[in-house]
Amino acid sequence: MGRRARQAPVWLFDLDNTLHNAGASAFRHFDGAMNRYIEDTLGVPAQEADRLRAHYWAHYGNTLVGLVRHHGVQVEHFVRLTHAFPGLEGELAAHVHDLAALKRLPGRKIVLTNAGRGYAVRVLRALGVLGCFEAVIGVEQMHCFGDLRPKPDARMLRLLAARLKVPVQRCVLVEDSLMNQKAAHRVGMRAVWMQRWARGHGHGPERGARLRRRPAYVYARIGSLQQLHRLS
Repeated sequence: MGRRARQAPVWLFDLDNTLHNAGASAFRHFDGAMNRYIEDTLGVPAQEADRLRAHYWAHYGNTLVGLVRHHGVQVEHFVRLTHAFPGLEGELAAHVHDLAALKRLPGRKIVLTNAGRGYAVRVLRALGVLGCFEAVIGVEQMHCFGDLRPKPDARMLRLLAARLKVPVQRCVLVEDSLMNQKAAHRVGMRAVWMQRWARGHGHGPERGARLRRRPAYVYARIGSLQQLHRLS
């Protein structure tokens, strides 16, 4: 049993559209909140704010990275003003059986989200699964070599494994985003594609017909957290 415990995976879970249906809740608010923030902070019209948000997401995999690098935006200020979402708890949607599966899943479990940590803790607490996780790592904590480097930055993923004191090969990233899975595979982690809520709410290559295909860098596809038990 000791050897099995030592070899148990270290699970790195994304939050939105992985542990809950963000398309029915947070995703309906995030784009508008970010656009308003960009308008107010940079003093640009609505159309330009929307363009910048989408451009930075496509280029960096995260809008905030572009705002920090090109406009000097403060991470904590951005998170505080874009993640409030009054009444969010009443909109959250998840699956009871999936969430129960987390408690039975062997190995260390950590949430790694490009959203703010406070928002993530709030969602996890409302879902009743906060206690399942050893740690919750939000975008504010993803600094590497002095710079903000959230997913899909491969250097951040390597540094995270080092800080957890485990080889990258022990880490399994459970994600809805293929961009982030590709980075995980590149550093030697296993990447598991959560597809339950991807249809209709996915981003980029996660949408539509490609849901039926498994890219070479994806270790497994799942439609529920229960399916992770066969990978542990």
